[in-house]
Order: sequence, then structure tokens, then C-alpha cells
Amino acid sequence: MEQILNKSFEMVAFGTLAIAVPVFLLLLFIKAPYGRHIRQGWGPLLDNRIGWFVMESPAVLVFGAIMIFYAKWDTTAVLLLLMWQLHYCHRVFIYPWTLKKDKKMPWLILVMALVFNTTNAYLNAWSIASQGDKYSDVWLSSPQFLTGVLVFFAGMALNKVSDRQLARLSSAKSETGTYQVPYGAAYRWVSCPNYLGEIIQWTGWAIATWSLAGWVFAVWTMANLVPRAIAHHRWYRETFKDYPAERRALIPYLL
Repeated sequence: MEQILNKSFEMVAFGTLAIAVPVFLLLLFIKAPYGRHIRQGWGPLLDNRIGWFVMESPAVLVFGAIMIFYAKWDTTAVLLLLMWQLHYCHRVFIYPWTLKKDKKMPWLILVMALVFNTTNAYLNAWSIASQGDKYSDVWLSSPQFLTGVLVFFAGMALNKVSDRQLARLSSAKSETGTYQVPYGAAYRWVSCPNYLGEIIQWTGWAIATWSLAGWVFAVWTMANLVPRAIAHHRWYRETFKDYPAERRALIPYLL
């Protein structure tokens, strides 16, 4: 099994990276059909909360299994495991149940997310587990690790604070349905600070690990969330005629 994981690593990593480019271009023109952009024509639907729980689970299970069976348990590896699981345990066991009941998502989205999360967890876990010498305790004092950890937690904080602001609005009714315009904190500058936070977070992970797998994940996060943020921003402007003109989609004053 170890030989299979090792031999397939670069092929899977570069293949995943190559696919990110057409996915980014496609998502600029076709909005992924879940959340506020859900629509007919994308196949059978399932409960949104169950979908999130199932599709994010491989990130916890696959990553954890590879680390448990193959990683050297140096301090660096343990800290990287905790950073990853801190995000994904919240994503699996807490976040789905903050979503509004009776919302749906297509099975197609679930299947695609399962494939990505399984692949991504394998790449990042094996990258750490197979390079035990690199991630010795010396790595803890490296500029990459120290900088990356700071960036990671800064992005996580922005993501979580912004998500909580949206959650507080999710039950409020307006003439447009369940959505209202969020105000305050980073929403003063951009429409999707939660997505900006996630991009920053996984860029921090890529810096902290300084690995091919980490950068593949950061690029994929951008390929997915930049078009999503642009679509959200456009939706806000079309739906709310008094939407703040100074806000950008994702990056203050730029995008």
C-alpha cells in the first residue's frame, strides 16, 4: 500500500493541478448549483446538511488514517495534523448543522466534492507522512512554518467570524427570501470575506508545509472560490438595488 501511495503521488498531484485551470474558467461562466445558486437541471437532490457532512468526511478520515499509519510522530507532524483536523472536524461535525433546514443540493455536487476531498486529503497527508525527515522538530523554527501558521490562523479567524455573521442572518426573512445584506466587520469591504479567509487559510497551509500538495490545495481553493465570490457579488448587486457600491467581491478595492 505504501508503494502505491508513493508512486501515484506526483501523477495525482500534477493531474489535480492541471484540472484546476479549466475548472476555474468553467466556474466563471457556470455557477455551481448549490446554496443561493441552486437550480433545476442538475439531477436528484438531497438534504444540504447531510450532503455537507458526507462530502467533507473524507478530509477527516483519509487524512487521519494516513497520518496514523504512516507518519512519524514528530511535533511538526502532530501540529500539522491538528491544524488540518481543527478545520475539517468543524466542517464535518459542526458547520453542516448550522445550515438552514430544508435546503437542498444536487447529488452531483456531493460526488464531485467526495472525489476532491478524498484526493486532496491523500495528497496532503502523504506529503507529510512520506517526508518525515523534512518535518522534523527543526521545521518548527523555519520561517516557512512560522509564517504559514500565522497566515493559516488569520485566515481561519476571518472565515469563521464571517460565516457566523451569515448564520445570524440565515433565519431572517426579507422580500427576496431568506437572504439579507450582511454588514459589519470585513463585509464593509467585500461581499465574501468568508471565502477570502479560506483562501488565506490554505495559502498559509501551503507556506507552512512548503509542499507541492499544499500549493495544489491553495490553487484549487482559489479556482473554486474566486468564481464563487464573483457570482455571489453579482447576485447581491442584482438582488439588492441599494447594495453598497464600494464593496468588491473578494479583495478590498481590487476584485
